[in-house]
Amino acid sequence: MHVKLTTSGGRRYVQLVESYRDEAGRVKKRTVATLGRAEQVDGSLDAVINGLLKITGRAPMGAKPPAPTVSFESARALGNVWALTELWKSLGFSELRRVFRRTRRTTDVEALIRLMVLNRLCDPESKLGVLRWVQTVALPDFGPKAVTHQQLLRSLDALMDHQDEVDAVVAGLLRPLIDQDLSVVFYDLTTIRSEGLSQQAGDVRQYGMAKEGLIARQFMLGVVQTAEGLPIYHEVFDGNTAETRTLLPTLSKVLERFPSVQRLVLVADRGLLSLDNLEALKAVRLASGKPLEFIVAVPGRRYNEFIELLEPFHEQQCATATQEVISEQAWNDLRLVVAHDPVTAATKTQQRNERIDALIRQADQWSGKLTEQDEGVKHRGRKLSDSGAKARLYHAVSEAHLSRIIKVDLGEELFSYHIDEKAKRLAEMMDGKLLLVTNAEGLSAQSVIQRYKSLADIERGFKVLKSEIEIGPVYHRLPERIRAHASICFMALILHRVMRSRLKAADAGYTPERALEQLQRIQHHRVRLNGGEPVAGVSTPSTEQNEVLHALGIEKPAAPEQLALL
Repeated sequence: MHVKLTTSGGRRYVQLVESYRDEAGRVKKRTVATLGRAEQVDGSLDAVINGLLKITGRAPMGAKPPAPTVSFESARALGNVWALTELWKSLGFSELRRVFRRTRRTTDVEALIRLMVLNRLCDPESKLGVLRWVQTVALPDFGPKAVTHQQLLRSLDALMDHQDEVDAVVAGLLRPLIDQDLSVVFYDLTTIRSEGLSQQAGDVRQYGMAKEGLIARQFMLGVVQTAEGLPIYHEVFDGNTAETRTLLPTLSKVLERFPSVQRLVLVADRGLLSLDNLEALKAVRLASGKPLEFIVAVPGRRYNEFIELLEPFHEQQCATATQEVISEQAWNDLRLVVAHDPVTAATKTQQRNERIDALIRQADQWSGKLTEQDEGVKHRGRKLSDSGAKARLYHAVSEAHLSRIIKVDLGEELFSYHIDEKAKRLAEMMDGKLLLVTNAEGLSAQSVIQRYKSLADIERGFKVLKSEIEIGPVYHRLPERIRAHASICFMALILHRVMRSRLKAADAGYTPERALEQLQRIQHHRVRLNGGEPVAGVSTPSTEQNEVLHALGIEKPAAPEQLALL
């Protein structure tokens, strides 16, 4: 049934017409009612229209429509996990899916590993904490409909069960990012605190000296980085392993993973130098047959071995220097590069002299007290003995690391000490000096110094691992899960460093942490109108958020149907 306008005698009429079929099945129309002339139709029909609306259950004309019922779901962070997921895929980490697809595991191991890596960068939590965090984000391209604690642990186990394949994938995605003609790599170790008192077979948690100067249960983590700060290899060692024993095993793994590198210069810190290491390093060959080149710092405890070489250099160039002096000499068929910073030297000398003067004043005070006691003068408190004074001064000198200069005469009956002037002059001569041993050819002494000073960047990498990524303390008991946890944190460090590199290249003025904080404000929303199906949407990125996405080379978040809400 419908309304029709007809014309008759020059006038237009409004008719209500319906369609029907006759006995032959043909469609015909007939007029049900004539509502009047079109030019006379006005508000008189409102009653008829409202009556029809009432019959159909609709609101009458002019009535105010009822307010829609709107229900909002909690907004979820999207921008940060979106950017990291896109970075994960663009670097090639998605190839891990191929590794775990061949296993009999029913869970999506690659997705759960990615979940734990992203959590390290966005809101580092324990494995149980990941389950709370995942309820606050909208994860792109995430298959699992639910995540359990056991699934996360089994994913760590799968990571270690297929460690060789996983390492091959990570090495493959890193190779295009490494300079194949000349790679300068930096190696250093740090200690990671571990909790728990249980003992496991093959336990990597051992008591050792932590970097903070405390004896703690820990494991050691070695990391190799490029000159650009990109981490390319990591290894977990027992917590009581000597640093010098970690260098060659780590180096052999790096050369195995990156055989196409034509020239490799290894830069390592003072704690990794030993005569055995130097001889072994000189024997290492790359896949091309070329020798390994290295730049290793001489630890301060071994400076005495270089006195004969350094004394002439110090007297001739350093004693009156006002700016940094760099020199090079031959030593054991290697190059010994020496740098002297007069400002640092003056500061260290002054600080040492102040500590020596303070200790001498304290020793003289104890000596005077002992003399007065012998003369019958009484003092408040316990009586001081010669052996007690010797012990107190000896411990004070040891804590100040001045036992080579201030010699406490422990063998004498009476309290006495003396200053070793020769040791004091030697210490002052070594102040402000950096000694590097290298076999690198084609690098000037200045370049060698600059390469070594870049080692500080790997220390910043460890700071990221310990602060932003929060690798420790570790609560896992099983050695393999500790290694898997370190692997998760290493992948997170790769993403962090790539982010840092891209933000720096774009001069965006953001650190990775600030960039993720900014992107976290791009949120996923879901709204229900009148109890219907939910309507999803993504908040519009701000100018600053668009700048971050552009600097990272990542497109804006796409359609909501690609997101997983657990």
